[in-house]
Amino acid sequence: MEDVRAEILQMEQTLVDAFNERDIDQILTVFAPDLTGFSSTQHMRLASLDELRKTFEYYFSQAPKVDYIISDPQMKHFGDTAVLTFYWAVRMRNGKKRKPIEGRGTHVFFRKDGKWRIVHEHFSRAHKSYERKG
Repeated sequence: MEDVRAEILQMEQTLVDAFNERDIDQILTVFAPDLTGFSSTQHMRLASLDELRKTFEYYFSQAPKVDYIISDPQMKHFGDTAVLTFYWAVRMRNGKKRKPIEGRGTHVFFRKDGKWRIVHEHFSRAHKSYERKG
């Protein structure tokens, strides 16, 4: 299990690094060709790498510099499936003072032929921060 966790977290870090370098081709290598997902930037379901590419192009068109981070990743592993949940933040830098856009994310990984790929992504923006009690 620890090997799987390390591999999944490394793949997620590859995504973060590629996003911050604006390298869409590198980002897409972590996703399965038949992925599904929901973006925080649009209502409609994503159902292809081309649609996912458009989501990243949208973010990159908003500012010349975009910083993306994730925090508190937690993983559940079920054989050839792994679910990673995390919090994310994106900061657009274009000379104006802008608050980071924050939210929650889920990546569902599936292992096929020994190789992990993201088969489902769900990103949503946080609407209100609160302290969880208990």
